[in-house]
Amino acid sequence: MSIKWKIFLIIQLMVFCTVWLAVHSIFSNNLEIVACDVGQGDGFLLTYKSTQVIIDGGPNKKIVNCVGKNIPFWDREIELVILTHPQKDHFLGLIEIFKNYNVDNFLANNLDNSTDEYRLLVSTVVGGKTVVLNPADISNLRVGLIYLDILSPKKEYLDKNSEEKKENYNEEQGELSSVLGKFTSKLDPNEFSIVTLARYGNFKALFTGDISPEKSDEVAQILKKSGVGQVNYIKVPHHGSRNGMSASLLETVNPEIAVISAGKNNSYGHPHEEILKMLGDKNVKILRTDQMGDVVVETDGNKLLTKK
Repeated sequence: MSIKWKIFLIIQLMVFCTVWLAVHSIFSNNLEIVACDVGQGDGFLLTYKSTQVIIDGGPNKKIVNCVGKNIPFWDREIELVILTHPQKDHFLGLIEIFKNYNVDNFLANNLDNSTDEYRLLVSTVVGGKTVVLNPADISNLRVGLIYLDILSPKKEYLDKNSEEKKENYNEEQGELSSVLGKFTSKLDPNEFSIVTLARYGNFKALFTGDISPEKSDEVAQILKKSGVGQVNYIKVPHHGSRNGMSASLLETVNPEIAVISAGKNNSYGHPHEEILKMLGDKNVKILRTDQMGDVVVETDGNKLLTKK
């Protein structure tokens, strides 16, 4: 067989596999969660049939490739994008998402980041038809059969710990400028991370951004009061930093799987041994993007299946 024919057959096989995976995802009744390997940052994709939710976009364009591999190539609509907090390792890749897809809704707090990159994200959002949502005004959302409870930050916390800027990016942004980048704070942006509990059937996944141990304790208390019970899947806060998950949060959610999104050989030493030991002592299965690349799990609403 000639080299040209081999190349042709390989291309045909790749096309067939892509189409088969796309069709399979549409007819499957499972929810798929992909922790995209974006390096030292966070980027998650939740997919149910033709419905997608993205939580954070990582520090580069890798999130676009990850999304492209895991949803049908003809699907150019993302129903919801959540930015947990405005730091580059969480928002930079979202610029490309907004450029490449039609995003229906964007959930982000109104904390500012004065960098040119964040201003570019804001202008890109403003330039489209995306509806901007503020977590201070919303306690839960439904995207298809994916239910999202917004646990933190609360409106009282935002009001107490942030102050309105004298000027915003551009008065022509109108209503959107009242949401994105309107406030500043002396606190670490990590403290403003949007914490979301995603539910599909009896399955529950907790996405924690970069919350501190103190915030972890607060989230644990919220979950206890609401009677949520065991959580199947947790995104370990702050890339597995020791300044992230608390023992109280781990005890409360008692997850089956803990996913750590971190860059290979990163300069921060993430994930830290203290966190790995904490999880190991509870016999929690640890999945890491720095070791596995994209981490993919599926659930039928009851059982949890690790695909990679």
